[in-house]
Amino acid sequence: MRFNRMLLSATLVVVALVIQVSVLARLHLPGAVPDLVLLTVLALAMVYGHVGGALIGFAAGLLADLAPPADHAAGRYALVLCVIGYLAGLAKPESGQLKSATGPMAVVVAAAIGSTLLYAGVGALVGDTAARHVGLGSLLFTAALYDLLLAPFVVPGLMALARRSEGNSLAESNSVKAADVSSGWLASGTGLRIGSQRGHRVKAARARVARAGRIKGVKRL
Repeated sequence: MRFNRMLLSATLVVVALVIQVSVLARLHLPGAVPDLVLLTVLALAMVYGHVGGALIGFAAGLLADLAPPADHAAGRYALVLCVIGYLAGLAKPESGQLKSATGPMAVVVAAAIGSTLLYAGVGALVGDTAARHVGLGSLLFTAALYDLLLAPFVVPGLMALARRSEGNSLAESNSVKAADVSSGWLASGTGLRIGSQRGHRVKAARARVARAGRIKGVKRL
């Protein structure tokens, strides 16, 4: 991943995690907690692709695992967001532009349900049965509902920011390449031009000599 991607992704993930822990988690909503970190990973994955989505998801999940008041095994949420980020990156549009909001909203709902199921499944493997006591059905419904309501205010803006960052980096790389090419032409352009001009002059002189020879031959006849 390029440096601008890493810097932007790290900043957005940290801000999302701080807001989620300090604000959203304290709302005490019934069921699940609105997952702003998940929405951030989804937005970046749908711009950077499946590889970038997997890396960002793993880093964001690991940070969420270590941030207080986390009470589960470290690496559990990192695995979940790594898988979700990879799958969301597969939904990246080829043109880079979204034609409608239906696709991203479907990705948000699928990711909310999938992350909850995967998190509960990994928890069952390590002996964590908290999801059973709360009610898995309630968690699935509230997670999808909260994330879907929060997504229109988060996902489009983050995707636009990521695309703008990508556009700036591409423009800078293209300008550097253009500068290198132009400098190369300027460095060697004088010799090429002189050589081409000499070639044209030689050809023109030969053409004039041949034409003069033909005219003299006609006059002699």
